[in-house]
Amino acid sequence: MALDLRQSLKLSQQLLMTPQLQQAIKLLQLSRIELEQFVSQQLAENPILEEASESQDNAEKDSVERTSDDVMQDQLSSVSSIVDDVAEGEKKEIDWEALSRVQEASSQPASANKKSHDDEHPNYENLSSNRKSLTEHLMTQIGESELDQDEKNLAAILIGNLSEKGYLDLDWDEFCKEQDIDVDYAEGVLDTLQRLHPPGIAARSLQECLLIQIREHHLKNGVVEKVVSQHMKELEIRNYAVIAKSMKISLDEVVKNAATIAELDPIPAREFGGDPTYHVIPDVYVFKMSGKWVVSLNDEGLPNLRINSFYKEIAQDRANGKDKEYVQEKLKSAQWLIKSIQQRQKTIFKVTECIVEKQKDFFEKGVQFLKPMVLRDIAEDIGMHESTISRVTTSKYVHTPRGIFELKYFFNSSVARAGGGDVASESVKVMIKGIVDSESPQKPYSDQKIVAILEEKGVRLARRTVAKYREQLGILPSSKRKKYF
Repeated sequence: MALDLRQSLKLSQQLLMTPQLQQAIKLLQLSRIELEQFVSQQLAENPILEEASESQDNAEKDSVERTSDDVMQDQLSSVSSIVDDVAEGEKKEIDWEALSRVQEASSQPASANKKSHDDEHPNYENLSSNRKSLTEHLMTQIGESELDQDEKNLAAILIGNLSEKGYLDLDWDEFCKEQDIDVDYAEGVLDTLQRLHPPGIAARSLQECLLIQIREHHLKNGVVEKVVSQHMKELEIRNYAVIAKSMKISLDEVVKNAATIAELDPIPAREFGGDPTYHVIPDVYVFKMSGKWVVSLNDEGLPNLRINSFYKEIAQDRANGKDKEYVQEKLKSAQWLIKSIQQRQKTIFKVTECIVEKQKDFFEKGVQFLKPMVLRDIAEDIGMHESTISRVTTSKYVHTPRGIFELKYFFNSSVARAGGGDVASESVKVMIKGIVDSESPQKPYSDQKIVAILEEKGVRLARRTVAKYREQLGILPSSKRKKYF
């Protein structure tokens, strides 16, 4: 069989993810804060890019320089007039204090003279919060205690193992074994640590945390301690009848002591915990004007980028060789970044406009009228892929007369109504919350009862679905919602 070589042509299509396309996709999914950080980084790395307000900054600098010159000229004029008076031999008494003040002022920059008038007022821009962390707060108290150095070192290790809520997050016996220390010795150091502020700190369980606070607050009456130490499970589910029967006391006495226990804090590090608060900056505004809903992009805070004219001229005429290649590369990168940001803003505007059109009832009447909607509904209307809509609506916020919402909020699964038609799952959650808010605290509705109430309103749900929605809303089960006091 003979072998031969042949050439053939084959046509095919494939999508290549160029660096520019990857950057455009990345910009699309960034939140507003992340976009601002990314743009600041690009401004620092790319000399071709600049902010459009730079000329205004230069004008302000020129104004400041002129002001400084004027102040200096006035000072020199004052000195000159005083010297002239002396030279003429006038008999009037010279104000030496005034001359001294002028000389002192002339030896300082104009900015210092201006600031001297406000010395009595603090510069609030330079002030920062000095709030201590939990670790710093405890270490300060340990440093003032009577523990020896070895005990302080052990206390520092224990403090380092505290959780955000203030609990000791480790296996106690295993810890003592690893540190090769006596359990009784470690218990003594731990007892000292547990007597520090805030009360209940360094507890190994909720039960121990409550017992420490009972000790610190001098709440010992024989009943409170026994309820916490022996009936924690029943206390959690509020089964006061079982506690009363076991302790052979009246139900009223159990309820009274349970109310005292409820005043204790199960999270001892509450005042030191919590993440810093971040304010949501809306990407787009929706408001009603002349009877129509209007969408407006929020460009405030986003740098107004432009190409530096000096480097643009270099790229066209002056540069040659490697320099020209470098400048042209940076120029293309800058142009693509500006185009990508503009495209990102246009896409957000287009998606929001489509959402407003489909969810008019929500904007007009409220959450109860939110319609079921999926990404495909928007993607088909504006001619984009669902993945693009997903990126656009993630971490993007819209300011409306009804509050600030993430764009993802408007996409809900549907729940069938008994009489036909669908209702959004978010609307059903609002119904469940309304039902729970209207219940009697002494007789809260069970999940099955909520199912029955929803069915009366034409919404059919399984009990497990109600339980799932209730948990998403952060609502406790009926056994834990029941109140005796």
